[in-house]
Amino acid sequence: MNLYSKASLLDSVNDPADLRALPVEALKDLADELRRETINVVSVTGGHLGAGLGVVELTVALHRVFDTPRDKLIWDVGHQSYPHKILTGRRPRMRTLRQGGGLSGFTKRAESVYDTFGAAHAATSISAGLGFAVARDLSEQKHHVVCVIGDGSLSAGMAYEAMNNAGAMGERLIVVLNDNDMSIAPPVGAMSAYLARLVSSHTYRGLRHKLKRLSHRFPRMLQVAARRVEEYARGFWMGGTLFEELGFYYVGPIDGHNLDHLIPVLENVRDMDIGPVLVHVVTQKGKGYAPAEASSDKFHGVSKFNVLTGEQKKAAAGPPSYTKVFAKALISEAERDDKVVAITAAMPSGTGLDLFAERFPNRCFDVGIAEQHAVTFAAGLAADGYKPFAAIYSTFLQRGYDQVVHDVAIQSLPVRFALDRAGLVGADGPTHAGSFDVTYLASLPGFVVMAAADEAELVHMVATARAIDDRPSAFRYPRGEGNGVPMPKIGDVLPIGKGRIIREGTSIALLNLGTRLAECLKAAEKLSAYGLSATVADARFAKPLDTRLVRLLAQNHEVLLTIEEGAIGGFGAHVLHFAAWDGLLDRGLKIRTMVLPDRFIDQATPEQMYETAGLDAKAIVTAVLSALGRESEDAAAGIA
Repeated sequence: MNLYSKASLLDSVNDPADLRALPVEALKDLADELRRETINVVSVTGGHLGAGLGVVELTVALHRVFDTPRDKLIWDVGHQSYPHKILTGRRPRMRTLRQGGGLSGFTKRAESVYDTFGAAHAATSISAGLGFAVARDLSEQKHHVVCVIGDGSLSAGMAYEAMNNAGAMGERLIVVLNDNDMSIAPPVGAMSAYLARLVSSHTYRGLRHKLKRLSHRFPRMLQVAARRVEEYARGFWMGGTLFEELGFYYVGPIDGHNLDHLIPVLENVRDMDIGPVLVHVVTQKGKGYAPAEASSDKFHGVSKFNVLTGEQKKAAAGPPSYTKVFAKALISEAERDDKVVAITAAMPSGTGLDLFAERFPNRCFDVGIAEQHAVTFAAGLAADGYKPFAAIYSTFLQRGYDQVVHDVAIQSLPVRFALDRAGLVGADGPTHAGSFDVTYLASLPGFVVMAAADEAELVHMVATARAIDDRPSAFRYPRGEGNGVPMPKIGDVLPIGKGRIIREGTSIALLNLGTRLAECLKAAEKLSAYGLSATVADARFAKPLDTRLVRLLAQNHEVLLTIEEGAIGGFGAHVLHFAAWDGLLDRGLKIRTMVLPDRFIDQATPEQMYETAGLDAKAIVTAVLSALGRESEDAAAGIA
């Protein structure tokens, strides 16, 4: 396969209408070219490769059979949507994928009419699809709604909630199950393809309908028996009994890489006039690219790579990532305390718990894409004397917030939440940003909420969380590498609710929470050029708040700034609340809170995103001077 050959067929496809105009015998070549283009694009941009390669033929078939965008095509998660983006007019911009000002790595409604529904968290497609189906019927329209959901998303309860609701309502809805990892399918071959075509055919469904009508003349017991015989016969030969019980007509499994099988079955399903249908398609992650096929995670997420070898480009060696620092610190704590256990929601490598699992395989639990269950599972462990660390991305913990409140906080159970990807995360954009955790956790009574300013602080906070055995706690840390600070061998247990002063000054106080500390120190240096002496303090805790430190800073400085990598309502709001009730504002204190702006920030590098957000050293200096009624030299010179 020449990965660099010019894709003549693909050049002729600017949108799905062009694809539908091609002769059917050309579609296999088109799929090959689409696969090559996907590989070449991701080799330049990085991103999610394996899932997209697995659905190349399925993407071609769906756009061939269905009249998109009139027919609504909804992709679950969005990892698998790169081939879809290429076929829907975005090929010229694909090499801007996941970059500032470029295409999103996920489906995004504002980006294309073909992106029916935005998706970056798993298991949303069927719920959204049912909404589109109901809206269609209320509007008396006739188009199709098709949801493509990966088997991994079936570990999330929301998928079953939606299927249960869709089955009960009987709405005309098509769900394509992309089975690429769970091995839930029986062997796929000519017989299963034949059976899938048979049961989705008009002839079979017509006969089935006539037999059902005839069975109504039988006694009820015979009616029930006849229905069960038909269901179990299809279940025996084809599987899918679970989906049938949820009210879906099951078709499959079929080979998701064989267009000769896919297209006729999808055409039959398209022409059905029954309620919800599930089409079971078996695919292979990384299909058609040997390095991806051989990879243990099927090249799920990759950096830029060499197309010929599959070797990913590595950044120059630097400090360890926060994720790895957390994993090693947790292993260290677990070696000294056999009650320490770890929980992940389908992100073992992303959270570093794959390292913990290697050391303690019986004390590490991957519960699947099920954050709600993960939280309450951890609560049960905590209630029986264990010390659970639930390592969950900040953005994903949002899905388990009800359980955090009711099952953890109200019962004051010592679950420890390790919140990876706190703050702005770069290429994954707003859907994966950890913007809200301080706000939604620090509002809960009894919670301890910490934020690491650097990797050494993270080690101390892991130790501190282990020691907190009477209430829930959380500590947050960002994606990426640390600052290269000296690392402790063993973490110290920090005094709860106590911050620290890093640099002493006289007129300006910068009170930081999290990894903006380095920018605060840069800002302090810049402020000295304006004749302003700055104190820099690291709060460490958003809750309980170090009120003594806040009072000290407020009483001894003209300006107090709080800086945090989170949304309004978080750390700064707690400082303001205390300052107001303590009377600190009555003494002429100029206090300002620096938070993420009240908007979602599109993907770019983290540095660019924080500059856009106004949370870098330059913005801190500008905020101080503004509080004093002065302009920065840049502003005075008219420099942007």
